Amino acid sequence: MRLQQHIPELEGKTVIFFDGVCNLCSGFVQFIIRRDKDRHFHFASLQSETGQRVLQALPQELKEIDSILLYDDHEVFVESTAVLKISSRLAGLWSAASSFLIIPARIRNFAYRTVARNRYDWFGKQEECMVPTPELQSRFLR
Repeated sequence: MRLQQHIPELEGKTVIFFDGVCNLCSGFVQFIIRRDKDRHFHFASLQSETGQRVLQALPQELKEIDSILLYDDHEVFVESTAVLKISSRLAGLWSAASSFLIIPARIRNFAYRTVARNRYDWFGKQEECMVPTPELQSRFLR
């Protein structure tokens, strides 16, 4: 699906939006950074100004997304589809995980939603969003 309005700071970027206070989500971002050898991805927390603008530009049925969202070439992907499309761009065998895209989204998303719903209980939560290191700041949108 496409955003319902143009957001200039996304132009030409592939951006992973994540729950900045979730330990699992922040860990996933660190996992991606280590395997994104081509520095393909940029990042922004859903709580950031850009994240909030993206959420407002989503169709009504997606405005409640609170875990992960992928913006790539004017397209928006959510839930398990976002995770699998991200994995397709990672170094090593992780790209093979994208083969799970052949499984219907409603089946994949059942597992995804179970983890997303319980992520704070299982993995914990921070009081505030992660702060990128100086060498990573250029990859994070505000």
